[in-house]
Amino acid sequence: MEQRKKSPRQLARRVSFLAAAFAVVAGLAVQGQMEAAAYRRYLTNNRLHAFAELSANLGQLGTDLQKGVYATTPSMLGALCTQIFGRAMSAQMALGELPYGNIELEQTAAFLAKTGDYAAALSRSAAVNGTCSEEEREGLRSLADAAATLSSQVSALQADLLSGAATLEDMDTAEARLSGQEGGGQELAGSVYQTVEEDFPELPTLIYDGPFSDHITGRAPRMLEGLAQVTQEDARLAAAKFFDLEPELFSLVSSGEGTLPTYGFSAAVDGGELYVEVTKQGGLVLEAINSRSAGTATLSQEEAAALARDFLASRGYPSMRESYFIDQGGVITINFASVQGGVLCYPDLVKVSVALDTGRVVGFESEGYLMNHMIRDLPAPAVTEAGAQAVVSPALTVLSHQLAVIPTGGEYEVLCHEFKCQDEDGRHVIVYVNAQNGQEEKILLLLEDENGTLVL
Repeated sequence: MEQRKKSPRQLARRVSFLAAAFAVVAGLAVQGQMEAAAYRRYLTNNRLHAFAELSANLGQLGTDLQKGVYATTPSMLGALCTQIFGRAMSAQMALGELPYGNIELEQTAAFLAKTGDYAAALSRSAAVNGTCSEEEREGLRSLADAAATLSSQVSALQADLLSGAATLEDMDTAEARLSGQEGGGQELAGSVYQTVEEDFPELPTLIYDGPFSDHITGRAPRMLEGLAQVTQEDARLAAAKFFDLEPELFSLVSSGEGTLPTYGFSAAVDGGELYVEVTKQGGLVLEAINSRSAGTATLSQEEAAALARDFLASRGYPSMRESYFIDQGGVITINFASVQGGVLCYPDLVKVSVALDTGRVVGFESEGYLMNHMIRDLPAPAVTEAGAQAVVSPALTVLSHQLAVIPTGGEYEVLCHEFKCQDEDGRHVIVYVNAQNGQEEKILLLLEDENGTLVL
């Protein structure tokens, strides 16, 4: 078929259309470039601001730590500790805005977390003891020296940034450089900050009541002390015996290290996948979970709790008492703690999950028990129940009392009078009063409904 020739008008129309389309595409490209440039400027300005915040807070942090060394009254020490905590938190927030990964900022972030936590612990200690010890003052002095060194290094880097001698870089560029790829041009802030981390000042050993205390690092599980290492096959047999199953069902899927090195096994059970972790030392079950979905409940929560209690007793966990529970989709998880001489020991935590349709145990976790359980030398309370109850707020009505050992923030333990109370709105509150000095140790709010109890 013969092609028809296009008229000059048609050709002109087509050329005009193509030109307009090209103009639109070119305009979009220019607009995109402008938006990208604006976004880069936005990121750079935000990161420069974050770096300035980091530098300023580090400088003030060192000053406040030094002031804390000289504080002699609880009120002054408490006020300074509050400032130190706030500065450390602000510096951490600024650190999080910088375009570097966790590895690059590991020591700086750890220093800020530890300093803030140490200040909070000293503030609590000052409220009880009146002031801080010479050892605690030495801790403040060492932290002040470290903060001053770090502040000086960061200030020098900030000066390079402001002068243009160094530049902040995008995360992907930073990661590429850190993985060994070459970068050109100016010296980058990331590489400079690497130097800061490499030359990080030595931090003091701090033993205090807080989660970053050095006494926690490398702490051995008490229940595993003196127990022999087990083979992979021994661990498989232990997993099978724990759940009354055949060993042939279990296959090795992991071999983990850390504070509690374990073998991990899986087995197809009851239409779900059962995963079990067994400690390499001692061959004790650390954790287990079954992916099976629960059907229609046939058991009450009380019946499930009794089954869980019997299960623990038959697996070598005697004298356990349930405290709180939560019902999640037909599976109830109950928290148990050991009992010694009538005293409830909360650090010895074991969680047992029971399916309400079959009554089978489908979940288990014993890290608290393995880490903390022991026969404790419990002192006789120096403060009577009546004396401790006098500390409880008059806005609360005491419903029950018992003695309990509770963990502190630094994984220490303290014997307390535990008072379960009710406020004027009917809500339940737990108040713990130190059985030796009569000070309030902890207050917990209980959110309770038909599905269980949430502790706040």
